[in-house]
Amino acid sequence: MRIFIAINLEQEISDALEKLIHKLKDQSVQGNFTRKENLHITLIFIGETSRIKPIKEVMDSIKVLPGTFKIKIKGLGKFPRAGGDIYWLGVEKSNELDTIYEELTTKLRAIGFDIEKRPFKPHLTLGRKVVLKKDFDYRTFEKCISPLSIKVTKISLMKSERISGKLTYTEIYSRKLG
Repeated sequence: MRIFIAINLEQEISDALEKLIHKLKDQSVQGNFTRKENLHITLIFIGETSRIKPIKEVMDSIKVLPGTFKIKIKGLGKFPRAGGDIYWLGVEKSNELDTIYEELTTKLRAIGFDIEKRPFKPHLTLGRKVVLKKDFDYRTFEKCISPLSIKVTKISLMKSERISGKLTYTEIYSRKLG
């Protein structure tokens, strides 16, 4: 199974982001845009594994989980790629989020998972392989991004698979905060 640990979004946040994705799509020549039901913030990408039980045990063992907290969305960004870029919304720095990430990463590595060593950059992916129209105006688009605050109440273990040709993310386990 292809696995990752994420923060899933409340319905109203997903609805707001869906509208923003449609605006980005309208300003694009091409792209694969995130479906509303797949919107999330990845904490840790694990990849292909059948070792689900130890991941759940790590999620259950972390001690630094704060109570519910909020994170704020900030600005449009992109990861440049040949054939089209990955466009995303950034997440403001959050000590709570960083602490959860650090403990999960440390414990998963300690039991043999090969977790990426690049800096943690939490974000919401809007689209992949996106090529924007030549007249796309970042400033005008960013004004469309209303201030969003995401309430974090749990972390989720997610499975990624293709169902009837569509990329689908399914929660297979969760751990409430606090």
